[in-house]
Amino acid sequence: MKFTPTELMGVMRIDVEPRADERGMFARLYCPEEFAAVGIAFTPLQMNLSRNIAKHTLRGMHYQEPPHAEAKLVRVVAGSAYDVVIDLRPDSPTFKGWTAARLTASGGEALFVPEGCAHGFLTLEWGTDVLYQMGGLHIPGLARGLRRDDPAFAVTWPAAPAVIDGKDRGWGWWG
Repeated sequence: MKFTPTELMGVMRIDVEPRADERGMFARLYCPEEFAAVGIAFTPLQMNLSRNIAKHTLRGMHYQEPPHAEAKLVRVVAGSAYDVVIDLRPDSPTFKGWTAARLTASGGEALFVPEGCAHGFLTLEWGTDVLYQMGGLHIPGLARGLRRDDPAFAVTWPAAPAVIDGKDRGWGWWG
């Protein structure tokens, strides 16, 4: 795996290093020793799949309150998505900053989202599936969110959402 830091402290793009032969290809997607070698302490406790039928489906921006904040390893396994992370850690030098990456099933890349960050994505193709490895368990009463168009963060999206559920549309403004 190849680890590339993003503009946000602790957010890492992870590219696969596939080995190809006449059968196809093989690539390592997660290894705790390789993660630890670049300073990421991450042990997945849960895996989730988000199946998205329509192009330009928006999910996010989601996070979970401490003491049950969740780190995430996010990868697209069908289609493609514009994946966004917002830093909500007040003690972080990148507090209130955001970064984004285009994740594709064909490329196999992933984004590591540390605890204390909000995460969301916009699908770029019909039939996009997003796989999450979670570093914490989901606690429904601690689930929170931000509006995708909150001016406090000014995230630039590649398109307006065509599909967004009421909960994601109804999150309040930051602060």
